[in-house]
Amino acid sequence: MTACDDLHVCEDGPRDAPALLLLHGSASSTRSWDPLVPLLTGTHRVIRVDLLGHGRSAKPAGPGYAVPDQARRAGAVLDRLGVGQALVVGHSSGGVVATALAEERPDLVSALALINTGPCLDAFLAPRAAPSGPTQWPPSDEQLRGFAATAVSRAGYRIPEELLDDVRLMTPHSFAATTAATRAYLEERTLPDRLAVLGKPLLVVFGADDRRWRSSSALAYRAVPGARIELLAGLGHSPLLEDPPRTAAPLLPFAALHAARRPV
Repeated sequence: MTACDDLHVCEDGPRDAPALLLLHGSASSTRSWDPLVPLLTGTHRVIRVDLLGHGRSAKPAGPGYAVPDQARRAGAVLDRLGVGQALVVGHSSGGVVATALAEERPDLVSALALINTGPCLDAFLAPRAAPSGPTQWPPSDEQLRGFAATAVSRAGYRIPEELLDDVRLMTPHSFAATTAATRAYLEERTLPDRLAVLGKPLLVVFGADDRRWRSSSALAYRAVPGARIELLAGLGHSPLLEDPPRTAAPLLPFAALHAARRPV
């Protein structure tokens, strides 16, 4: 089994189009991108990965969940698919993995787009309800719904049941190890500090009513030369679910400028 054979990968759109790599957040999966993907495939090859411990990917016990390890596996997926370069889009902690991929494999990353990715731990707003710890796994339906409520802000919107199923499918170890890995990476160095030295074009999209990360913290990315920051009023932590067209609106022109075209 190779470094990427244990990951579930989805591909959509023309194979010869500029590539977008979409990385989901913690306790999520490739399915979190389902509403957004049809808006991207007209002009892009869209690649999605279930990170280790999530969705339909393997959930091993032991090490391997560190953010740089997750990034290296994502890079191996692009290598296996013959993608020389991609614009990498990360949602929430997926943006942390996207940043690590740009650090680990700058050759593979043409640009970065971060969606509701907190720049540092000081920006985190502890959810009032979250899945219980490993000794009480899996979380109850009530706990899951409470946790899901912090992921959105649009009135009347409910997280799709299949995304809650993805949380249920996680193991206590994969959930705890993933959370700890993100914290450790942010404790070591903030994302704006990391990105400022990479020289990659950066788009930051943030739902202005995020209940998990202070939306005002998006301004910290101004430390990255040339960064573009878009706040989406009335949306929460998951604008890709709550309002896909408004999420795609800044992403598509950014991708048109910075997604690498496949050599002829």
